[in-house]
Amino acid sequence: MTLTSRGMALAIASPVLVAAGFLLGYAELALLGSAGVLAVLCAVGYASWRPRLAVERRAEPDRVTRGEASTVTLTVANASRLRAATLIAYDRCGVARIPVPLLRLRPGRDTEVSYPVPTRRRGVVEIGPLRVTRTDPLGLVSLARTHGGTSRVWVHPRSYPLAAVPAGITRSLDGRFDRVPHGSITFATLREYVMGDDLRHVHWRTSARVGELMVREHLDTSLPRLVLVLDDRAESWPEQESFESACEAAASVIAAAVREDVTVTLHLVRGIAAVPASRARDLLDRLAEATLDNHGADLKETANRLRQRRVGDTLVYLTGAGGVADLGLVAGLRGPYPAVVVGILGTAQAPPAVEGVLVLDAADGPEFASAWDGVRSW
Repeated sequence: MTLTSRGMALAIASPVLVAAGFLLGYAELALLGSAGVLAVLCAVGYASWRPRLAVERRAEPDRVTRGEASTVTLTVANASRLRAATLIAYDRCGVARIPVPLLRLRPGRDTEVSYPVPTRRRGVVEIGPLRVTRTDPLGLVSLARTHGGTSRVWVHPRSYPLAAVPAGITRSLDGRFDRVPHGSITFATLREYVMGDDLRHVHWRTSARVGELMVREHLDTSLPRLVLVLDDRAESWPEQESFESACEAAASVIAAAVREDVTVTLHLVRGIAAVPASRARDLLDRLAEATLDNHGADLKETANRLRQRRVGDTLVYLTGAGGVADLGLVAGLRGPYPAVVVGILGTAQAPPAVEGVLVLDAADGPEFASAWDGVRSW
């Protein structure tokens, strides 16, 4: 509870008038001061009345891509039994305050208000709680209370379609890609014998049944695991918009990996990692929550952690113009990760050549998707 400037002046002046009236013998001053004190006390009692409000909030949808529409529907019901509520209420939506009119809301009745969620920027929009400010008719006292809980709307970065994802070279009997060099033991089909075939692959039972030599055909299959590392160090991004482009590039890789049923893990340089997920939504939520770190996150520690705990066979590292000098640390992961891809976002200079590393440079998300699809083979 706070006194307004008018209430503060009256609360100070009233006792002075009462004292002056008694000391100087002016009953009028004492009466005027007493009226002021009584007005402040009545204002405190009036503002202290707390209406019982039931607040329900729905955000539909609660996960959107940057620029898409999301709407909050707020229902406020008067749960009091006797008095109608006439209040000034505001609902928090990000940094904005949304006015919610509550004019003579009778007991048992409710009112509904809808408003759009700002989705122009990637991030997490915090919504609520409802803040009710109650003042007395004279404007002497103001009392603010919160009602209801809070909710969140995740604004995901935009994603752009990618034609393919790296297939990986880790052999697996359950693999879906046949790009591993040399033979594996994954059976594919039977075919007729060709001069030079290994006789150990002859399927004698089928050969006896069809009257011709039949051999077993094998495919080289892999079960790829993709590791996506987003550089969230503030010094790597001279411009905030470049980091937004990197988030769009990361979202594009995640969407393509999930579409191809490829396991993908998201890591941030500052050490916050998302567990592997089969749904793009879980990883996109982490991207929506990502912010630039100004506390000196160490890329060397991240590289050591990725080297010691090998979590995939293809590493995709996204950084900005300020992180080009650290590409040597990323190139050092070429041993535990057979394939390393570096995406440099927001730089107008030609990217440096790094031995054994595929470097893609792009100004924004769409250009990154174009450069990615320009790779001949994954």
